[in-house]
Amino acid sequence: MQINFESAKPIFLQIAEGLEDAILAGAFAEEEQIPSITELAVGLKINPATALKGINILVDNGIVYKKRGVGMFVAAGAMEKLGQKRKDDFFDHYIIDLIAEAKCLGLTAQDIKSMIERGFTE
Repeated sequence: MQINFESAKPIFLQIAEGLEDAILAGAFAEEEQIPSITELAVGLKINPATALKGINILVDNGIVYKKRGVGMFVAAGAMEKLGQKRKDDFFDHYIIDLIAEAKCLGLTAQDIKSMIERGFTE
Protein backbone atom coordinates (compact mmCIF):
# COMPACT_ATOMS: atom_id res chain seq x y z
CA MET A 1 0.00 0.00 0.00
CA GLN A 2 1.28 3.43 -0.89
CA ILE A 3 0.41 6.67 0.86
CA ASN A 4 0.57 9.93 -1.06
CA PHE A 5 1.53 12.55 1.50
CA GLU A 6 0.99 15.29 -1.11
CA SER A 7 -2.62 14.28 -1.77
CA ALA A 8 -5.53 16.38 -0.59
CA LYS A 9 -7.15 13.10 0.53
CA PRO A 10 -6.53 12.49 4.25
CA ILE A 11 -4.05 9.74 5.08
CA PHE A 12 -6.59 7.78 7.13
CA LEU A 13 -8.90 7.61 4.08
CA GLN A 14 -6.00 6.46 1.93
CA ILE A 15 -5.36 3.67 4.44
CA ALA A 16 -9.00 2.59 4.47
CA GLU A 17 -9.17 2.62 0.66
CA GLY A 18 -5.82 0.83 0.36
CA LEU A 19 -7.02 -1.96 2.63
CA GLU A 20 -10.31 -2.13 0.71
CA ASP A 21 -8.34 -2.46 -2.54
CA ALA A 22 -6.20 -5.22 -1.01
CA ILE A 23 -9.29 -7.10 0.17
CA LEU A 24 -10.96 -6.78 -3.25
CA ALA A 25 -7.74 -7.94 -4.94
CA GLY A 26 -7.65 -11.02 -2.73
CA ALA A 27 -4.58 -10.06 -0.72
CA PHE A 28 -6.66 -10.58 2.44
CA ALA A 29 -9.37 -13.22 2.30
CA GLU A 30 -12.48 -13.17 4.44
CA GLU A 31 -11.70 -14.26 8.02
CA GLU A 32 -7.98 -13.59 7.39
CA GLN A 33 -5.96 -11.25 9.58
CA ILE A 34 -4.94 -7.83 8.23
CA PRO A 35 -1.81 -5.93 9.33
CA SER A 36 -1.93 -4.51 12.84
CA ILE A 37 -2.11 -0.81 13.52
CA THR A 38 1.52 -0.90 14.63
CA GLU A 39 2.60 -2.73 11.46
CA LEU A 40 0.78 -0.18 9.31
CA ALA A 41 2.18 2.77 11.26
CA VAL A 42 5.76 1.51 11.11
CA GLY A 43 5.56 0.33 7.50
CA LEU A 44 3.97 3.53 6.23
CA LYS A 45 5.87 5.83 8.63
CA ILE A 46 2.70 7.38 10.01
CA ASN A 47 1.21 8.02 13.42
CA PRO A 48 -0.53 4.94 14.88
CA ALA A 49 -3.61 7.08 15.62
CA THR A 50 -3.90 7.78 11.89
CA ALA A 51 -3.67 4.09 11.07
CA LEU A 52 -6.30 3.34 13.73
CA LYS A 53 -8.62 5.98 12.27
CA GLY A 54 -8.35 4.35 8.83
CA ILE A 55 -9.04 0.88 10.18
CA ASN A 56 -11.94 2.16 12.27
CA ILE A 57 -13.66 3.25 9.07
CA LEU A 58 -13.57 -0.37 7.94
CA VAL A 59 -14.78 -1.56 11.33
CA ASP A 60 -17.68 0.91 11.24
CA ASN A 61 -18.62 -0.36 7.77
CA GLY A 62 -18.51 -4.01 8.82
CA ILE A 63 -15.53 -4.81 6.58
CA VAL A 64 -13.14 -5.82 9.37
CA TYR A 65 -13.64 -6.80 12.99
CA LYS A 66 -11.42 -7.10 16.04
CA LYS A 67 -10.64 -10.33 17.83
CA ARG A 68 -9.63 -9.20 21.27
CA GLY A 69 -5.97 -9.93 21.94
CA VAL A 70 -5.42 -11.34 18.43
CA GLY A 71 -5.89 -8.56 15.89
CA MET A 72 -8.12 -7.33 13.09
CA PHE A 73 -9.73 -9.70 10.60
CA VAL A 74 -11.66 -9.37 7.35
CA ALA A 75 -15.34 -9.95 8.05
CA ALA A 76 -17.42 -12.60 6.34
CA GLY A 77 -19.25 -10.96 3.45
CA ALA A 78 -16.69 -8.14 3.17
CA MET A 79 -16.04 -8.79 -0.53
CA GLU A 80 -19.73 -8.48 -1.34
CA LYS A 81 -20.14 -5.33 0.80
CA LEU A 82 -17.09 -3.71 -0.78
CA GLY A 83 -18.20 -4.67 -4.28
CA GLN A 84 -21.62 -3.10 -3.73
CA LYS A 85 -20.10 -0.01 -2.10
CA ARG A 86 -17.73 0.48 -5.02
CA LYS A 87 -20.58 0.04 -7.54
CA ASP A 88 -22.68 2.61 -5.66
CA ASP A 89 -19.72 5.02 -5.50
CA PHE A 90 -19.04 4.49 -9.21
CA PHE A 91 -22.65 5.38 -10.01
CA ASP A 92 -22.62 8.42 -7.73
CA HIS A 93 -19.26 9.79 -8.89
CA TYR A 94 -19.22 8.90 -12.58
CA ILE A 95 -22.56 7.84 -14.00
CA ILE A 96 -24.63 10.71 -12.63
CA ASP A 97 -22.17 13.24 -14.09
CA LEU A 98 -22.00 11.28 -17.36
CA ILE A 99 -25.79 11.33 -17.71
CA ALA A 100 -25.98 15.04 -16.91
CA GLU A 101 -23.36 15.83 -19.57
CA ALA A 102 -25.04 13.50 -22.07
CA LYS A 103 -28.33 15.34 -21.58
CA CYS A 104 -26.60 18.68 -22.14
CA LEU A 105 -25.18 17.32 -25.40
CA GLY A 106 -28.49 15.80 -26.49
CA LEU A 107 -27.13 12.26 -26.43
CA THR A 108 -29.45 9.30 -26.02
CA ALA A 109 -28.96 6.26 -23.82
CA GLN A 110 -28.12 4.30 -26.98
CA ASP A 111 -25.47 6.88 -27.91
CA ILE A 112 -23.85 6.42 -24.50
CA LYS A 113 -24.03 2.63 -24.74
CA SER A 114 -22.35 2.77 -28.14
CA MET A 115 -19.58 5.01 -26.80
CA ILE A 116 -19.00 2.70 -23.84
CA GLU A 117 -18.86 -0.35 -26.09
CA ARG A 118 -16.41 1.49 -28.34
CA GLY A 119 -14.27 2.27 -25.30
CA PHE A 120 -14.13 -1.40 -24.33
CA THR A 121 -13.01 -2.47 -27.79
CA GLU A 122 -10.24 0.11 -28.21
